[in-house]
Amino acid sequence: MDLTTAKVLVTGGSSGIGYATAKRLAAAGARVAICGRSASALRAAAKELAAVPVEADVSREADVDRLVQTVVRELGGYDTLINNAGFGRFAPLIEMTTADFRSVWETNVLGAMLVARDSARHFVRQRRGNIVNVASTSGQRGGVGGSAYASSKFALSGLTDVWRSELRQYDVRVMQINPSEVLTDFRANSGRPAAGENASKLHADDIAEVIANILSLDDRALVKDVTVWATNPKD
Repeated sequence: MDLTTAKVLVTGGSSGIGYATAKRLAAAGARVAICGRSASALRAAAKELAAVPVEADVSREADVDRLVQTVVRELGGYDTLINNAGFGRFAPLIEMTTADFRSVWETNVLGAMLVARDSARHFVRQRRGNIVNVASTSGQRGGVGGSAYASSKFALSGLTDVWRSELRQYDVRVMQINPSEVLTDFRANSGRPAAGENASKLHADDIAEVIANILSLDDRALVKDVTVWATNPKD
């Protein structure tokens, strides 16, 4: 794929891995649209990135329909989805609430499916496209307090396999990246203590670079999934 001519939608693109990925792809020459739920954060990020902002909650079907239609109109179509929107809520099983569990699954699983579905319809018609699902090492091994988040990422891994099997015949690549802990606002937004700056741990730019690299392979080549760990993380 030639990143200089790519047209990309990044969900959850106003911060963290989504923002870093949008920035990396835009720097390569791609035209980028980003979506998010916070209008102010979205506008600020879009201005910095020279990206098309679309306020949308991916767990709402009507929002996703409007999102995809807007991206097609503003970018003149698109060929790449970075399925990044997601968040976590963490608690031991005996303290997990229905509301927290449902909210995580509605964004991380239902939301990922809705955006992938509407994007895939567009990609199948044009017989080319790319979907990169941003999962997690939590989707490979569950940890304490991870009932909602880990299960949502295990589910996303299963969906990635299904979509790849269905869409390869249309020359649509479906790939997955599994970051380990990345220093973003994820921890603070999940209700846990924020992690301070730490040069030994993964940064959002590291994940953005890997995503750009797997996308830039010739379209005949497909990276099924890639896991990124910090080499020697220190607290």
